[in-house]
Amino acid sequence: MFVLWMTLSSAYVCSLLSRYLARPTAIGPIYIQPNKFLVFVVGAIIVLVAGLRNNIGDTFFYMHSYALTPLKLEDIGFKAEFGFNLIQMFLQQITNNPQFLIFIVALITNVLIIRVLYKYAMMFELSVYVYITSGLFLMSMNGIRQFMAAAIVFAATKYLLDGSWKKYMVIILIASTIHQSALILIPIYFIVRRRAWTHQTFILVSFAIIFVAGFAQLSEVLFTVIKDTKYSEYQDLEKNGANFLRVVVNAVPVVIAYIGREKLRQLFPKSDYVVNMCLINLIFMFIATQQWIFARFSFYFGLYNLILIPWVIKLFVPQERKFIYYAILVCYFIYFYYENVISLNIIYKSDFIRF
Repeated sequence: MFVLWMTLSSAYVCSLLSRYLARPTAIGPIYIQPNKFLVFVVGAIIVLVAGLRNNIGDTFFYMHSYALTPLKLEDIGFKAEFGFNLIQMFLQQITNNPQFLIFIVALITNVLIIRVLYKYAMMFELSVYVYITSGLFLMSMNGIRQFMAAAIVFAATKYLLDGSWKKYMVIILIASTIHQSALILIPIYFIVRRRAWTHQTFILVSFAIIFVAGFAQLSEVLFTVIKDTKYSEYQDLEKNGANFLRVVVNAVPVVIAYIGREKLRQLFPKSDYVVNMCLINLIFMFIATQQWIFARFSFYFGLYNLILIPWVIKLFVPQERKFIYYAILVCYFIYFYYENVISLNIIYKSDFIRF
């Protein structure tokens, strides 16, 4: 955990300095642009820590497969999730060291995320801080294919906000070659490209409540649908649900956004789409309290909390904003400690980073 603590502190300090050394910009809702060099330093810290690990989640299995299963073009077949296999095949032409795969995936994933935060986060350092303390950074090291797909779609945030649906769909199709679950973003696009807090919003919330209440029956229907797919194995997984604390953590910014919805629209005219993504994330987390596998969808939607949370601070009166800012730091710090030390007991291992 010491490495993760150092990552949190160094990334936050550098990103905070990047905002203090920012330059003004008149483009878009963000009126300052963080210092590019310090943003690069933040990205380098995060990429190095994620890319040089040799444990956490399914990292070992990807490294093991990379080392033992050399891929050739005829083996890939260009079916389903061939994109990741192509990446692995090209990397194997350079070296058979599996650490190279982990590093390149971490590089692609985190650079795409940092780039979006650089452009859309009102307070860059707070978004970076929440990225690490909320557990999303750790998720990027567990389920690396799916999180890489999520980062690719997240990189298309501009197309989501601008309504460039054709470009957005192309990015989703590319991401689906890494992990097929990215295809869920196709219908989601048309759901979130609407004004937030309409009748549709409350229908979605009602659906989540009904699903949770009748999970035992509805899950049987769901697993019947996927029984002949590669995801049928999820039916046999442990059926423990996600910790309800995660629901609370994801609910707070959404609730505040609802209370200050009119002011938020004035500050950030396209915020409705971000809020809708965060709301869908909350719905999936709520459903995940019954079966943890649904929490995997937070890979795609949870990243939008990183954009929303700094904007939420602006909804408070000026004399309260500093208190809310520090409250976010403290609460997420406590959550980070609880999740990674008490609940999961995360131990970071690396052949390159040792303390």
